[in-house]
Amino acid sequence: VQLVESGGGLVQAGGSLRLSCAASGRTFSRYDMGWFRQAPGKEREFVAAISWTGGSTDYADSVKGRFTISRDNVKKTVYLQMNNLEPEDTAVYFCAARLTRPTMNAQSFDSWGQGTQVTVSS
Repeated sequence: VQLVESGGGLVQAGGSLRLSCAASGRTFSRYDMGWFRQAPGKEREFVAAISWTGGSTDYADSVKGRFTISRDNVKKTVYLQMNNLEPEDTAVYFCAARLTRPTMNAQSFDSWGQGTQVTVSS
């Protein structure tokens, strides 16, 4: 599966952004999808994930209550709605995919997009 992110940009603290990830391929609905991020000088970290049905989600503690992951299997797109953004959310955000697993977590994602920059000013 090929993944292309969009929707990044510059926003003030407290603001919102919605990231999108468009997937190509005929079997999008068989993939769990996730969002990860990498800040300068830091390792890539898990942000959120959603099962192939959309019925199961998982979030990093740092974004719970602020970020929401969703998907549209008809449009082959996954979204990350980010509200109440903080300067600490500044990073390159990556969309990722894996063939569906029984457990929703941050493991085994093996297809990646090129990333989109999110910058939150204080």
